Amino acid sequence: MTPFDPDNTPTRQAPAGVPIIVDGGGPGGYAGGYQSPLLEGLNPQQREAVEYRGPALLIIAGAGSGKTSVLTRRIASLLETREAWPSQILAITFTNKAAAEMRDRVKAILGQGADGMWISTFHSSCVRILRREAENAGLSASFSIYDSADTKVTLKRIIKSLDADTLGFTPGNASAKISKLKNELADVDSYARNANMSDPQEVMFVEIFRQYTQRLRAANALDFDDLIGETVYLFRAFPAVAALYRRRFRHILVDEYQDTNHAQYSLVRELTRPVEPELADEMETTGVHVRNLRDATGGIPGASLTVVGDSDQSIYAFRGADTRNITEFERDFPGTKVILLEQNYRSTQNILSAANAVIGHNFDRKDKKLWSAGGDGEKIVGFTAYSGHDEAQFVADEIEVLHSAGMAYRDMAVFYRTNAQTRALEEILVRSAVPYRVVGGTKFYERAEIKDALAYLISVANPNDELALRRILNTPKRGIGPATETGLASFAEANQISFRQAMRDSAGLGLGPKVTGAILNLATLLDEAALKIDPTNPAGQANVSELLTFLLERSGLLTLLRNSRDPQDEARAENIEELVAQTKDFNKENPDSGLVDFLTQVSLVAAADDLDDASGTVSLMTLHTAKGLEYEAVFLTGVEEGLLPHQMSANEPGGPAEERRLFYVGITRARQRLYLSLAMTRAQFGDINVAMPSRYLQEIPVDLIDWKQSPGMANSRGGTQPRALNARRDGFGGGFAKRGAPEALPPAPKPKTEWSNRVSQVRDNGDLTLAAGDRIRHIDFGDGRVNQVTGDGTKRIAHVQFDTTGAKKLLIKIAPIEKL
Repeated sequence: MTPFDPDNTPTRQAPAGVPIIVDGGGPGGYAGGYQSPLLEGLNPQQREAVEYRGPALLIIAGAGSGKTSVLTRRIASLLETREAWPSQILAITFTNKAAAEMRDRVKAILGQGADGMWISTFHSSCVRILRREAENAGLSASFSIYDSADTKVTLKRIIKSLDADTLGFTPGNASAKISKLKNELADVDSYARNANMSDPQEVMFVEIFRQYTQRLRAANALDFDDLIGETVYLFRAFPAVAALYRRRFRHILVDEYQDTNHAQYSLVRELTRPVEPELADEMETTGVHVRNLRDATGGIPGASLTVVGDSDQSIYAFRGADTRNITEFERDFPGTKVILLEQNYRSTQNILSAANAVIGHNFDRKDKKLWSAGGDGEKIVGFTAYSGHDEAQFVADEIEVLHSAGMAYRDMAVFYRTNAQTRALEEILVRSAVPYRVVGGTKFYERAEIKDALAYLISVANPNDELALRRILNTPKRGIGPATETGLASFAEANQISFRQAMRDSAGLGLGPKVTGAILNLATLLDEAALKIDPTNPAGQANVSELLTFLLERSGLLTLLRNSRDPQDEARAENIEELVAQTKDFNKENPDSGLVDFLTQVSLVAAADDLDDASGTVSLMTLHTAKGLEYEAVFLTGVEEGLLPHQMSANEPGGPAEERRLFYVGITRARQRLYLSLAMTRAQFGDINVAMPSRYLQEIPVDLIDWKQSPGMANSRGGTQPRALNARRDGFGGGFAKRGAPEALPPAPKPKTEWSNRVSQVRDNGDLTLAAGDRIRHIDFGDGRVNQVTGDGTKRIAHVQFDTTGAKKLLIKIAPIEKL
């Protein structure tokens, strides 16, 4: 059925063998006591959501409340009761995976009868509409779609031609600003009307935006943000075209409605508006039959709209998501029926009670209380570490406890707020022989910016490493192109000298003064750095941290990232600063070791991360990536001020509330076990800072958390006072000390596991062989006996029972151990 087919709107007719509906049968139901199989197993609220028929339905679906099942069965119910043809249903999701899952579920229920539905993402739906209506949109039907990489390449050329980089513009920050404007349905002309044209930066941005728009049109192309915006513009400019789609789609269902931005909201509004009588007449005269759809006014009522979402899980404000779309839904669509899905089928009640308590501190939300019929379950486990490495060791040990009790690694996940937090976690998990994978991101040592920074160090340590030199030759950008790089390599080969020497001799290559100067400056920088670590240097030998800081400052690598307006560059700068912090840790714990030792440690950790296990791998991911997923056990790390809530959100309107929603999302991913951890000191931006417990922790009732080591009792070694600056002296107790309140000495510390407060040097144990019964000594865990050895080659794992710290697993190749 196309928008132009004759109208064959189905009449309400029951499936074969099912009694026909009579008065009193109720909307979506059947007479004669027939119970549709679609309603089996649903709780009363879910059933109401499936059966309700009306102009607008808002389903507030709490985490783990079965919303996908409800949405799927609602679609199937519309088809089963013959209230709609498949082609009259438009279901919109946010990901292709979610769309495919919903499509498969409906087909599993109805078979081929479900063919013809539009179940797709916002972007996919808009592409289909724009290709059909390309002529009206001023495009050809074969228009190209630019992805983010295409957009940045185009903007890079525009910025270069305008010399806009002198005003701080980069492809990243220009792309982000253009995307934000397009998501607000602003084009270059509307933006220019309100821009401050006395500001050179504003003038330049308008020109960049204008040229970008022109280049897209000249290329017969749209970017991803255009797909939705152009569809909205199309409907507003051509009411007759909009009327065809309003006539076609009689039931519109939108999942994850809390994540919609202004453009997506506007698209939904356009599709659900009624068709005016004159437009209905016009369609009738052109052979598009609408007779069965018209109401008493002669027009066609707006489509039935069902949205599913949860404002408590709106965590994408940085992408333009607007929680008002769901919190003000009843105002936007009068007569809305609201149904709360509060029964949770995922988590234990203790986990849900903590989530309810935390999110209850946010305002401007539909109040709901998640509950479970599955019982209270285990208490939440809290742990306060001395440092980020202590925290990582706690996580690794608890993972092993759970795994030994029968939980598969794939059923466990570790969450964090920023990618920079993975470094300590990865290092400890590798040492502890715990198989893991970084989801939705790149492992710390595989990130481009970390490889760039390490390449500088490698170039100093090994002047003959051509690969490292070529990596940094134009990083950050110095105007040295691929042709120059190839020319240097050819010159080195022809003269039988190293690439590094070719750089020193580049003045004789005739490359031009600017390029030659850039190459010579880099060669000089590396030579100066090499002198700093020369043992004969009269000024003294620099340590690894001092050397890295010198290279980052003189090369401009870190400064460029810090000054960028691209949010991704901000994260890259944090990662490099985390690497600087790692070198400071290394210097402190290994004062007699040098640059080569540090690079050896890094390469061993990076190369040993391919551990395999039949029960899968532990998943490491950011809280944003975790949305929509669930695990038996969740470790939520870094629950500290400055991380959660993140320091960047502290002064932004709505920032702390969104961070609280992020914490809520993390909590509600756990099915059975939840661990909350924090550190009293954390390496950030190259320094060791005192960390404060997150304000969100005090929002959780004290009886829900079992603190293995609480902020109130995390004492300095040999000290008597708690290290947490805002901890109560009687332990955590679910609260924080009031300022000015008298503080008594704490009770005697309870026996607790001591976690290492240092970063041990990773070593290469070469061909060390261990067997059951051998005694070993570990630099952190002390003496122990080997129970068994598993695995082969570089992946041999020792299962050790330590005398004081219990059972551990160690990767023999890099563990800091010696055989006794």
